[in-house]
Amino acid sequence: DDRVQDAYSIRCTPQVHGAARDTLDFVAAATDRELGSAIDNPMVLPDGRVESCGNFHGAPVALAADYLAIAAAEVGAIAERRIDRLLDAGRSHGLPPFLADDPGVDSGLMIGQYTAAALCAENRRLAAPASVDSLPTSAMQEDHVSMGWGAARKLRRVIANLRRILAVEWVAAARGIELRAPLQPAAGTAAAVGLLRTRVPGPGPDRWLSPELAAAEEMLMDEALVPAVEAATGPLV
Repeated sequence: DDRVQDAYSIRCTPQVHGAARDTLDFVAAATDRELGSAIDNPMVLPDGRVESCGNFHGAPVALAADYLAIAAAEVGAIAERRIDRLLDAGRSHGLPPFLADDPGVDSGLMIGQYTAAALCAENRRLAAPASVDSLPTSAMQEDHVSMGWGAARKLRRVIANLRRILAVEWVAAARGIELRAPLQPAAGTAAAVGLLRTRVPGPGPDRWLSPELAAAEEMLMDEALVPAVEAATGPLV
């Protein structure tokens, strides 16, 4: 093995994922605080006075949504780079090109990487913050607005794209692990592969990939992966 150091997408995964988790914690705290706040205008105070205020402004949620979109896009970006390394025979250290059953005849998971790359590219565009795009309305009375609706709407799309990217990585990583046989993965990794194989077949000749990626995505949406792994490893966090 002539490798001195692994590429950043492998070596720095904990740091990138950890930063994204910190972002999620911050966003959850900010959002919970807003959900528990009085955001009416005007406000009726305990002494009966009615006062005009700015508590309705959506900046806390808008900025939080933009922040989370950036973090989610970054998790997808580093995942797409790991997928690419798995499929590139020049960098996968012994795995067949595109994890194909018959390289040169079969395409393997090549189209899966195309899908992940396209979703990653879309997320980069969606990571541009909406909250900086304020436009005045109402005869300049509402001259600075949060654009929170736009921030939340694109965040929802970023998260959906991220889930699809991670589904591709799960399918690719499982196939790569099985192609390393007789080497065996750790217990948690084996549990992740085993769960996937309940709905997605293992390596073999080319077949329609879309239903398999959709099945992996559905399992991620159902939050089945972490419990399956923790059953083998104990709590992860």
